[in-house]
Amino acid sequence: MIISQTPFRISFFGGGTDYPTWYREHGGSVLSTTINKYGYMTCRHLPPFFEHKHRIVYSKIESIKDDLSEIDHPSVRACMKYLEITEGLELHYDGDLPARSGIGSSSSFTVGLLNTLFALRGQMKSKQELAELAIHIEQNIIKETVGSQDQVAAAFGGMNRINFHQDGKFSVKPVIMPGLRSAELNGRLMLFFTGFSRLAETVAKSKIDNFKKYESHLFKMQNMVDEALSILQNQNSDLNDFGRMLHETWILKRELSDKVSNSTLDELYEMGIKNGALGGKLLGAGGGGFLLFYVPLEKQKSVRSAFKNFLEVDFKFERDGSKIVFYNPDMAIYNRPQAPKLTDIHP
Repeated sequence: MIISQTPFRISFFGGGTDYPTWYREHGGSVLSTTINKYGYMTCRHLPPFFEHKHRIVYSKIESIKDDLSEIDHPSVRACMKYLEITEGLELHYDGDLPARSGIGSSSSFTVGLLNTLFALRGQMKSKQELAELAIHIEQNIIKETVGSQDQVAAAFGGMNRINFHQDGKFSVKPVIMPGLRSAELNGRLMLFFTGFSRLAETVAKSKIDNFKKYESHLFKMQNMVDEALSILQNQNSDLNDFGRMLHETWILKRELSDKVSNSTLDELYEMGIKNGALGGKLLGAGGGGFLLFYVPLEKQKSVRSAFKNFLEVDFKFERDGSKIVFYNPDMAIYNRPQAPKLTDIHP
């Protein structure tokens, strides 16, 4: 049995510039961090004593007789086909946070699945290889309208500046901060679940359709990565300016598409600001999911009281990225054609 642990992420600045449509023409840059909330993928060889060959358990249960094309889950189907899986497998996925909520769970799923399947074969892929293959699976095989930052964040872990280049490649630069700066930032961030889930692809497509119209917005959002880093890396800078910048990017992002927010989400955001938050954003493409606020310590009680009817998620930054946390491979791959079924076995 193999178990992988893959983190979810919070993206601060530069979101939107990680879509190939943008960065293959202009380049792109994002600032993001992974957090100690994870998706867990468990995998083992499935014994041949069942009518099905593969069993896949996530928000639903799939029992597949043989043909991988019968798998409903697009990432599982694409990854198993790409790796030409022939032996029977059982896959279980469990997440600390709900899907379709803006924390990069879909890409964490793909990265963790690939990491697990390679480990089952006795192979260890680098973080670079996992990220590149996950991007290829999601963008070129499944053909989802997704960016490239989530796969990189899930594979590498940590707080990073991720640069996307016009040739399609990317580079990852860990954020170096003085002293307790990282803990100070972490302590000023509050995360609430709005209760809304959405299809990120729908929101993302609406934004991409407007890229030409709002080029100036995207350039501003991309440049904010440098500004945010200068705040984090200079001990003499006012850390609260980071929160004020989040408010700026909220305004810019909302203008990219009318699907990024709605009247209810706008009211929730304004409630946070009214009670002391300096800025915030909807995580991911927008449209629902998690709402992140930057709140000075002395104002957090007020914000927490205002959001008493919403689930607050306490989190810490993490550095590891996707990893194998349990490795006990079963080397016995069953010869299914010769294996008797339970109905053929008599006492």
